[in-house]
Amino acid sequence: MSISDPIADMLTRIRNGQKVKLASVTMPHSTKKEAIARVLESEGYIAGFSVSEPVNSKRELQVELKYFEGRPVIEEIRRVSRSGLRIYRGKDDIPQVQGGLGISIVSTSEGLMSDREARARGHGGEVICIVS
Repeated sequence: MSISDPIADMLTRIRNGQKVKLASVTMPHSTKKEAIARVLESEGYIAGFSVSEPVNSKRELQVELKYFEGRPVIEEIRRVSRSGLRIYRGKDDIPQVQGGLGISIVSTSEGLMSDREARARGHGGEVICIVS
């Protein structure tokens, strides 16, 4: 089965996994998904991630979900830019999520990074998703 939007599928797997309090979720690997997981880990939204060895030439990405006092750390994770409607913002127009309490993940010319890092480096780009 082909997936039309693999990043939205990743975010949905994380949302669904947290609803049923799973320790981790597994999904097909891609470089962009791994970069998103790296940003989520550096910002403290997930406990970690790992990439499995290729089985039948396919690798998998396993994301370790994080909870605090029995509640998921990620309250909301939502796709902003999608295949039918790309959302690009300049360095001064990158949205702040909940007044700076959440993050936007932005795809820049230097790779994926959080909104704070993109503003500090002076980069704009495609707003992939928001996390709070």
